[in-house]
Amino acid sequence: MLVGERMSRPVISVTAETPIHDALALFKKEHIRRAPVIKDDKLVGIISQTDLLNASPSPVSSLSIWEMNYLLSKVTVKQVMTRKVLTITEDTPIEEAARLMADNKIGGLPVVREGKVIGMITETDLFKVFLELMGAREKGVRVTAQLKNRPGELARITRAIADLGGNFIAFGQFAGEDPTTKLVTFKVAGLKKPEVKNAVLKITRELWDIR
Repeated sequence: MLVGERMSRPVISVTAETPIHDALALFKKEHIRRAPVIKDDKLVGIISQTDLLNASPSPVSSLSIWEMNYLLSKVTVKQVMTRKVLTITEDTPIEEAARLMADNKIGGLPVVREGKVIGMITETDLFKVFLELMGAREKGVRVTAQLKNRPGELARITRAIADLGGNFIAFGQFAGEDPTTKLVTFKVAGLKKPEVKNAVLKITRELWDIR
C-alpha cells in the first residue's frame, strides 16, 4: 500500500498572509488539524491547530474583545507556521510515512509531486489503515498468540486454519518478548471459537487471548 492510495485530497491549504483567526475558522469548518502553507504554488511551511491556538490571546487576558480582534487581525500564518517541512511522495510505502511521523513526532506530512502539494497523509489516515489491517469493522474470532521466531511457524498457523475451512480477515505480526519469539494477532471468519482455539493450541501453548 502506497501513500497515494490513502492520502487526503483535495488539499486544503492556507497562504502565508492568511490571518490566524481566518485559518482557525477554516480548520473548524473543514474538520482538519493542520494545513500546508502555499505561496506561488510552492510549499513554504505548515501550520497546525496547536500553532494557531498558541498564537491566540489567553481567555484571561485583560484586553477587550475589540482589542483582541484587532490584534488577531494583525497576526498572520507566516508568523507562527513551521518553515522546515518534512514531505513525502505518493509512491512512498504507507509504513514509511508512519515511521517518519512517529520518529519526528508529527501528525501529518504534505505529499508532493514535482514540487507541488497534491495531498496530505495524516495520523487519521493511518488509523483508518490500521483498522482495515486488523479487521476492526468485520466480525470473526480474534486471536493473539506467541510463536517461536523461526521459519515455518506462520505457515503452520495459516495451514491449520485453512484446513478447517476458516478464512483470514486480518493478520498482523509484532515483536515478541525477546528476539526468539513473535507475537501474532489475527481474525478468522467461518469458524467457531473452540475450533480456532484447538487449532492454535496444537501449534503453540502461548495463547494470550481469544475472543
